[in-house]
Amino acid sequence: MVNYRLMITAELENLTKLQPDGGCDNPTFSYYFKMKCGNCGELTKKETYVSLNQVVPMGKGTANLLQKCKFCGRDGNVTMISGKGSALTQELSELGKFAPMMQFDCRGYEPVEFVFGTGWEAQSIAGTKFKDIDLSEGEFSEYDEKGECPVMISNLRASFDVVK
Repeated sequence: MVNYRLMITAELENLTKLQPDGGCDNPTFSYYFKMKCGNCGELTKKETYVSLNQVVPMGKGTANLLQKCKFCGRDGNVTMISGKGSALTQELSELGKFAPMMQFDCRGYEPVEFVFGTGWEAQSIAGTKFKDIDLSEGEFSEYDEKGECPVMISNLRASFDVVK
């Protein structure tokens, strides 16, 4: 059993509190990433997604994803651990630091290559909320009428850190 924490950072212009719509623990938000088999090292060809509201029974408990490696046939599972995430703030962004989004208990698989998609939110420094932000192109730009300034998200980066 290894726990991985998804960490993200970006350059935020006149924005703060970048996170999934409704927060990091939003049960309907899907986290997309590729996975590497812990047995044979095979990387999944397509992204897999997990969300807190998708629960699969297994053995003595549950998981958010059960998957069999297409190469070696070994089973693996991923269970999300809520309560470990927080929004990326402008302060963290300016320091070049990463913010934790979600923690995953992975058995038989290792998450790699997080994919940013739709369903993100952020708040301008003037207090305007931007919802359902699409980060699939790697950036977002808009104009904040209330704050009378441009807002932008760019240089998105993500990593999975092993949690000890």
